[in-house]
Amino acid sequence: MLELTETLKACLWQTAKTLKGTQRRRFMAQIVQELGTGGQRQAQTELGWCRDTIRKGQRELETGLSCIDAFKARGRKPVESKLPQLSEDIKAIVDSQSQTDPSFKSTRLYTRVSTAKVRQQLVEQKHYQEAELPSNETIRQRLNQLGYRPAKVAKTQPQKKFPETDAIFEQLSQVNQQADNDPTTLRLSLDAKATVKIGPFSRGGKNRVPTFACDHDFAPKAKLTPYGIFLPQLDELFLYFTTSKVTSDFIVDILESWWESNRHRFTHIRTLLLNQDNGPENHSRRTQLMKRLVEFVSKHQLNLRLAYYPPYHSKYNPVERTWGVLENHWNGNILDDITTVLHLAETMTWKGKHPIVKLVTLTYQTGVKLTTLEMAEVETQIQRLSQPVGDSLP
Repeated sequence: MLELTETLKACLWQTAKTLKGTQRRRFMAQIVQELGTGGQRQAQTELGWCRDTIRKGQRELETGLSCIDAFKARGRKPVESKLPQLSEDIKAIVDSQSQTDPSFKSTRLYTRVSTAKVRQQLVEQKHYQEAELPSNETIRQRLNQLGYRPAKVAKTQPQKKFPETDAIFEQLSQVNQQADNDPTTLRLSLDAKATVKIGPFSRGGKNRVPTFACDHDFAPKAKLTPYGIFLPQLDELFLYFTTSKVTSDFIVDILESWWESNRHRFTHIRTLLLNQDNGPENHSRRTQLMKRLVEFVSKHQLNLRLAYYPPYHSKYNPVERTWGVLENHWNGNILDDITTVLHLAETMTWKGKHPIVKLVTLTYQTGVKLTTLEMAEVETQIQRLSQPVGDSLP
């Protein structure tokens, strides 16, 4: 029997590497024959040879026939074999410019950039060579595989568009990408969903269990407003349901509660980037909001950056995508009490993960604002950007 020494193993492995096709397989089969009983397993363990290839070579030795390898018949390899980062780069380009279905009837994302524009951005932003990129059709297929639809749909088009919209989107995309690439920065997406009326009211959808519901939602028992904190990089969702109005104080209280519960996980984080819409309660000109955020920054020794989506384009905020999943999850159910709402929210899944759900029963006062003198003092601790994307609180 052949004894495999280290020198012999290196010689056999190098010889097999230099041979091709039938010659390589027959050489491997002859070595296995010399190894005797258990030679296939030994060759696999000691030399790293594939046992299927060895068996094919043994059949060629027994029959005297040679198998012709039809490599061309196997088809063309996917483009990721040459460009392994292509899908990630495409996602980085279109993610910040993709919006959810405003009716929350589906979870598909609609992107405002065309396939040709994505290809152009791959060259300009990601520094690909024009010749190495695949065709527009291949990029379109990758967009569909990633869950994006590069088409304009009438029901998802924003009602208005400002001249600065494209510039805001471009700068916002750069800010988000920088935050995602910075290990000391954590990006959060915050927003509220439409208020849910508690009672025996129909919400549409289907249920296998026959249910009876009212077709009008007059005099509800209570009202709950879901507010979400979403971590796009980690696909983690935190839902806070409030019986009160969503005010500036509520938003900061929720942010502070979330940070105190999760700060032990993010000891390396020095900056929080908040993606928000331009709502009246979370706008950077809302005096009470800025005052509370300055206090939050001072208390926790963090840097805070506010990155806003353009007006009438809040559907592009990543947290909006989770509302469609929640809406489809509890449709067909009767939300007749608060416990049912919280239970259904806890059982939904986003990317295979259940959200953390909490109920906030504190009542918040509306209309709280600072005087001009008080706000002037707060402004000394805020650095506002020249372009209307957001602000920074050191």
